[in-house]
Amino acid sequence: MRTMPTVALVQRPPVFLDLPASVALAAEIIGEVARGGADLVVFPETWLPGYPVWLDDAPDAARWGHAPAEALFRHLFQHSPAIDGPELATLAAAAAEHGADVAMGMHERRGGTLYNSIAFLGADGSRHLHRKLSPTYNERLIWGSGDGSTLGVWDRPYGKVGGLVCWEHWMPLVRAAMHAQEETVHVAQWPAVGERHQLASRTYAFEGQCFVLASGCVLTRDDVLAGFDSARGAPEARDLLASIPADKFWLKEGGSAVIGPDAGYVAGPSFRDAATVMASFDPVAAKRSPYLDVHGHYARPDIFELRVDTTRREGVRFGEWPQA
Repeated sequence: MRTMPTVALVQRPPVFLDLPASVALAAEIIGEVARGGADLVVFPETWLPGYPVWLDDAPDAARWGHAPAEALFRHLFQHSPAIDGPELATLAAAAAEHGADVAMGMHERRGGTLYNSIAFLGADGSRHLHRKLSPTYNERLIWGSGDGSTLGVWDRPYGKVGGLVCWEHWMPLVRAAMHAQEETVHVAQWPAVGERHQLASRTYAFEGQCFVLASGCVLTRDDVLAGFDSARGAPEARDLLASIPADKFWLKEGGSAVIGPDAGYVAGPSFRDAATVMASFDPVAAKRSPYLDVHGHYARPDIFELRVDTTRREGVRFGEWPQA
């Protein structure tokens, strides 16, 4: 590992809702940017196999019993990977082959539920997982809620790496829990990194005294339809996607950026450009401010206390229970 590791933020869209094709594309991208010097390759929120843009832009996406919406969800479910499935194994093999760590945003299929997850795949074979704690508004039509068991950090040669997804960055207690784990690098996944998301990412970098990798996707209406057509999905599901207004060309505009602990930009932001955003950083520069340590001398534990339950929560547990 180099003294100054290099990060790569992928803005190129997936083959939308086509899982096999998107996995093949991701493996290709990992190899390409690793050959260009990347030590950590970051993909945006639910890149695998695509952020559910129809929730915001397609009329009737939330109607009860609406056949096109139900067909599209079935298609998404079938094209979502399991954490221990062959698709993640393929990407883990690419990470190992090319010597680069990967942070992949994905729809994680577990049982009969989808989760909005970040799968961290190490060049050394290690893995780490984060599941989004609270899907926002219409996202609750798609995803379940994570628990505290994945609210941790990942030890890498260049420091501790953590990650949160989208509006988790506006959950103050979640931020406090992550800052207490002393991230060197924070992966901030968004569908696209708009103005408010830039502000949240820059605030996080200064508050946590870490480098923030704000990751967003470039996606057009044409990308959505072409990707779905390549997957040969059900016609009624395509009808819902095609109901996205034709004059709405840019559905996601990217905006990826590397942000330093001083809240300044190291690279980016880059909008409406599918090119990968790359930058090198000095891990020693993290935690450099002697004036701000939000879980140390700035925490006031005599007044405030945060307890984080890291228990994995299951709906059903089997075993012998003590008698009352």
